[in-house]
Amino acid sequence: MVSPYLHTKKEPEQNVVVSDDVKRIFQAIYNKNKADEREDSLETIKVSELISKMAFFYEKLRNAVDYDDEHLLRKNAIFRILKRQIIIEGVIKTPNSHDLAKHLLRELIRASYLANGKVPSKRIDQVAIILEKYLLLKSSQVKIINNKLKSSKSKNKSLKKEKTSSVTWLLSLAASEIEELLGKDQIKKATVTSLFNILKQKISLPEKHPNEKDLKLQIYLSICRNYLKFDNDMLSLIVFKYYNSGWSSDLNDYKELPSQEKIDQIAFKLNTVKISVKKQINHPLRKQLDRICHRFSLYFTILNETIDDQAVEKYNLLKNTPNAFYSQITKVCNQKYKLTKSKLWRAAYRSIIYIFLTKGIFALLIEVPAIRWFNEELSPTTLAINIAFPAILLFLIVLTTKTPGEENTKKIVEGVKEISLENHKPTEKIILHKPRRRGKVLNTIFHVVYLACFMLSIYLIYTVLNYFNFTWVSILIFLFFLAFVSFFSVRITKGVKELLVIEKKESLLMLLIDLFYMPIIFAGKWLSNNASRMNLFVFIFDFIIEAPFKVLVNVAEDWTRYVKERRDNLS
Repeated sequence: MVSPYLHTKKEPEQNVVVSDDVKRIFQAIYNKNKADEREDSLETIKVSELISKMAFFYEKLRNAVDYDDEHLLRKNAIFRILKRQIIIEGVIKTPNSHDLAKHLLRELIRASYLANGKVPSKRIDQVAIILEKYLLLKSSQVKIINNKLKSSKSKNKSLKKEKTSSVTWLLSLAASEIEELLGKDQIKKATVTSLFNILKQKISLPEKHPNEKDLKLQIYLSICRNYLKFDNDMLSLIVFKYYNSGWSSDLNDYKELPSQEKIDQIAFKLNTVKISVKKQINHPLRKQLDRICHRFSLYFTILNETIDDQAVEKYNLLKNTPNAFYSQITKVCNQKYKLTKSKLWRAAYRSIIYIFLTKGIFALLIEVPAIRWFNEELSPTTLAINIAFPAILLFLIVLTTKTPGEENTKKIVEGVKEISLENHKPTEKIILHKPRRRGKVLNTIFHVVYLACFMLSIYLIYTVLNYFNFTWVSILIFLFFLAFVSFFSVRITKGVKELLVIEKKESLLMLLIDLFYMPIIFAGKWLSNNASRMNLFVFIFDFIIEAPFKVLVNVAEDWTRYVKERRDNLS
């Protein structure tokens, strides 16, 4: 019989050496909490709470007709405001950078993109510096193109198109740089630095690889794409600054402008820079690097959420009882899975509203007259199916989307150990392979097979719908919605897929989906990209409603300020 006085000897936990890259994260979180306390004493920008409700409601309505990821809405709003103030209103008055900056920040606060009474007043001067250099660059670029147009005997359409695209591109860069300033986060900055340090040591290319000189830049872009969720405009800013050193720097804290000589030099080669930027964003190494960066970005995201605002407590927990710390990693993973599922439903609702407002009404307005025009019979049943179909399909896709399981969580825990513990780092490097080039003949055969599968899918759907007495007009509307919703289902389920670090097992069902359903998704992507250019509702909001509405909001805020001043004088 075992003596009751004997206890199982508890094995001491191994000696823990926290990596320098993860120490940087703990330090950044600790410093941020202290900085937040100091910023509370600064002078801030304040707007009327009552008028802000009007602007907030407008932005909600505006975003409903122009779908994009939630983290990009503020940057898109900045671009929209700049476009209105510089291009549309700039015809009437010459834009002043300081006035533009002040107006921009107040609009963002009214629309709740920034917290009221929390933005330091010094941001106006910083944003003004950013705007001024882009206004100078725009003027220089327009001057160069106008001189080319004058020297050209005929009206050169390509030069006019270049002028329009250059101005729009510069405004997108300005919007991205302002978003970079407003969204500046020391924790994210430290995380990006740590990710870059780890991946540049871990990833290598075979000898004599043609893209060796681009590797570090591509790793950094991939981190920004996967961890920070930057879009192409924001990535373009990174590459633009890479090719134009000294354009912006954290060291000068937005206090100095580039020299006019520097601006003229950039304007002279702007078209060449645009081409180089596009090449870097669509680089051959992109896909391979994104697969690697996605995993490591997720490890750091989970680590940061586990630390939260308890840097000292969690660091001591990791040092003294690492097993308890990694148990909390598991807990955070499970919480994130649940949160992502709820976000998935919210994204589905937004998508349904967007599709109905921008495509549903438009399609249905076409369907009924078209059926009458071609003397077809109008069926209330087919009309109801076409109206209800997008919502039902999205509902079923969200309902059947599974969150990651226990095996995925274990892999994440192992990944966090790899980045956080010095004695847990694998020594082997990840060597990227050269992109395989498929022969023209084989590529053509694959394209033909893919097209044949797509046509077969369309034929089967047509046969089923025809059996239920759909007219050819109703069938076209149905196929339009099927392609559109299929593509949007991929967009809204992206958040769940981003939590996966284990590869899905291949199956016959997956192969059939890839063959017959994937072409429909690609058709939806093509429709989405082209239909967005002809979004009637966006045109109505941006060119008919927004400018007078914002004037009304400004007048209303001035009036409330005037009434308040009178009330204060009375007391």
